[in-house]
Amino acid sequence: MENFSNHSKVNEIVLFGFPSLEHFHMLLFMVLLIIYLFIILGNFLIILVIQKVSSLQSPMYYFIGALSCLEVCYTAVTIPKMLADLLNKEKKISFIGCLLQAYCLHALGAAECYILTIMAYDRYLAICKPLQYPSIMTTRLYQILIAACVIGGFISPVIEVILISLLPFCGPNLIENVFCDFPPLISLACTDTKLYILVEFVVSSFIILLSFAFVLLSYIRVIFVIVKIKSKVGRQKTFSTCGAHLIVVTLFFGSIGFMYLRIAKSDSVDYDRAVGLTYAVFTPLANPIIYGLRNHEIKSYLHRQSQLFHILIPKYLKFSH
Repeated sequence: MENFSNHSKVNEIVLFGFPSLEHFHMLLFMVLLIIYLFIILGNFLIILVIQKVSSLQSPMYYFIGALSCLEVCYTAVTIPKMLADLLNKEKKISFIGCLLQAYCLHALGAAECYILTIMAYDRYLAICKPLQYPSIMTTRLYQILIAACVIGGFISPVIEVILISLLPFCGPNLIENVFCDFPPLISLACTDTKLYILVEFVVSSFIILLSFAFVLLSYIRVIFVIVKIKSKVGRQKTFSTCGAHLIVVTLFFGSIGFMYLRIAKSDSVDYDRAVGLTYAVFTPLANPIIYGLRNHEIKSYLHRQSQLFHILIPKYLKFSH
């Protein structure tokens, strides 16, 4: 196997961007900027409320807080570069920068897979084993689980990074997407890449399918318990605690599944770009909406703070005069 450093002539990667929407780049920039600010503000508010409200000091909300932190980092990897490219005709990124972006995207994505899996297990324990839950899900355990998810996420794509760094890149440098990713990078190599594509597929499939299988198994057990609850109100209340997580799981695993659980390259560039935008932009956008705006405790706290703000401001203005 020949070493990348001795054979690569590609120092820069060109990102294709949105060529069909060239006349709407400023509009796209404004829309994407608003979405990005909403994602950052929404997730930071969730983290702040979880820290401030004593009733939210529970494993479930700490997992939500960890997920919000990951979403902030996840979007920071891709969206700022996408915003810059919308204002710049030369949509270039260094090869090392492109590989680093792809690595961070996969590392944070894998960490999110693991966090969502742990959240499903947490709901399984809380609903199926409520008496043992406090003794099992201790503070030390959920701290270890969150740390393991993050560390495991950053370890997961290391094999892919090493293999790609060994590939020779000597010609094409155009990626038909809005951000860097492993599959399009592999396709630029000046050698037979079937083995590398297979390895990337196996690693991605292992992470996605194994995580989703654990989530599915946890919720199958949860649904069996919910169905047995005699009270209709009790069933609705119990299921509502899982509903938000199920929506996030469906959006996240659905989008990454369509993108990575395939060996053959898609014939439609627009399809790949649309799916890429779904899991890089719209899935993170759903997190603060689902866990923030739909959560009663978080909404109540924000409502109380806004009322306090409206009371204090007139008093302050009156005092200043």
